[in-house]
Amino acid sequence: MSATKKPIKITDTTLRDGHQSLLATRMKIEHMLPILEKIDQVGYHSLEVWGGATFDSCIRFLNEDPWERLRTIKKHCKTPLQMLLRGQNIVGYKNYPDDVLTEFIKKTVANGLDIFRIFDALNDVRNMQKAMEMAKKEGAHVQAVACYTISPVHNVEYYVNLAKTLEEMGADSICLKDMAGILAPQPAYEIIKAWKENLKIPVQLHCHYTSGMGSMCYLRAIDAGVDIIDCAISSMALQTSQPAVEAMVGALKDTPADPGFDLKLLSEIAEYFAAVRKEHYAEFDLSPKSVDVNVLIYQIPGGMMSNFMSQLREQGALDRLPEVLEELPRTRADLGYPPLVTPTSQIVGIQAVFNVLFGRWVINSNETINYVRGYYGRPPASINEEAKKMIIGDEEPITCRPADMLPPGLEEARKLAEPYLEKEEDVITVALFPEVGLEFLKKRKGGQ
Repeated sequence: MSATKKPIKITDTTLRDGHQSLLATRMKIEHMLPILEKIDQVGYHSLEVWGGATFDSCIRFLNEDPWERLRTIKKHCKTPLQMLLRGQNIVGYKNYPDDVLTEFIKKTVANGLDIFRIFDALNDVRNMQKAMEMAKKEGAHVQAVACYTISPVHNVEYYVNLAKTLEEMGADSICLKDMAGILAPQPAYEIIKAWKENLKIPVQLHCHYTSGMGSMCYLRAIDAGVDIIDCAISSMALQTSQPAVEAMVGALKDTPADPGFDLKLLSEIAEYFAAVRKEHYAEFDLSPKSVDVNVLIYQIPGGMMSNFMSQLREQGALDRLPEVLEELPRTRADLGYPPLVTPTSQIVGIQAVFNVLFGRWVINSNETINYVRGYYGRPPASINEEAKKMIIGDEEPITCRPADMLPPGLEEARKLAEPYLEKEEDVITVALFPEVGLEFLKKRKGGQ
C-alpha cells in the first residue's frame, strides 16, 4: 500500500491544536494532568502542547501561567514536547523585536520544550530566520513550515523551492501545514513525493479535517513517503481539528506503515477526553459538526465565514454576503495571494468586506495599509499596482526584514513588570502582551 517502508510516526495535537480548534483553546491544565501519563505511554513521535493561541488563552481567560503549564507537562512526559511558533510573531499577532524573540526561545527551551514548529503567514523565510537560528543555538529541534494554500503561484515547484531554502537555513525537518483544511489527496501526494526526492531531512504533514479530506490526504502522503503525520485523539479530532489517531492506526494495521499503537490504551484516552469535553467545555464547543462545504467552494475556513456574517450584520448588509464571497479571491489576488492564516486571513477578509460595502480600495484597514507597506513581510506574488496606488499612493514599500525596523522591547517590558515580577519569564509575558500580561501578573500578586 505504501512507499513508507517503516512505521509512520505520529504527533499528537490534542493538548494544543485539538482544543484550540474545537474548544476555543479553553482547556485547563487541571483537565490534562490526570491523563498525561497514559498519553506518554502511547509511543508518539511528539506531543504538541504549547504555542499557537495557548499562551494568550492561558493569561487572558484561564488565569493560568503558560510557563508553569509547560513545566508541569514536562514533569509528566518523556515524549518530546512541541510548540507552534509564529516566526517573528512568536505567539502573538504582530512582529516582535529580536530581543523578545531571543529571550522567549531561551526560556522556552529551559522550561522543557524540545521541538519548535516555526511558520510565517506569508512563507517569508526572513520572518522565520531569527527564530530558526535561535532555537538551533539552544539545542532544540527546528521544524520549518510551508503554509499550504491554493493559488496560481503556489504550485509543487513553489513548495519544493521553499522547502529547499528552509533546509539550507538549518531546518531539522519540514512540515506542510494545511491550516484551512483545503489540501486534497493528490496535491498532498505530489508535494510530499517531490519533497522526499529533493530533501535530506524528515517530512511531516499537518492537516485540519474541515473539508473531510484530512485522513485521505494522510494515506496518500504515506504512499509518497511522508515520515510523520499530525493526529488528535478521536474525541478531540475531526470537525475543524486533525484526523483521529485511532482511525489512522486502524487504517494502517498490517501495513509497513503500521505504528503499532495499542488501541485499547487509545480508547481509554478518548473516553477521558470525551467526558472532559462534555462536562467542562460545552459552552465553547461551537465547531461545525459536519464537513464545511464552504471551505471547498471558496477556499476559506469556517471561522472566516462567521466573521463575514458578523461584520455584514453590524452594517445591516447581510444580504451582500454572496458579493463578499465573490470579492474575496479578487482581494487576495490583488494582495499577492497570501495564504489565509492568522493574521493574513483577517486582513484579507475584512478588506473584502470593505471593498464590497464602500467600493474597491476606497476605504482600507490600517492592517491592509501596513501589509502593502511591507510591514508583515514579502507577499508570495506581486501586489496589483493599481490597488497599491490606491492604498499607499506613491509611498515605496520597505524592502528590509520587517523586524529590523523595531526597537528592542525587553527593557520597557521589565519596567512595566517590575512591581509584580516573580521570575524572568514574567518579563517576556508582558513584552508579548503588555496589557493582558500585566493584568495577569497583577491578579496573581493580589491572589497571594
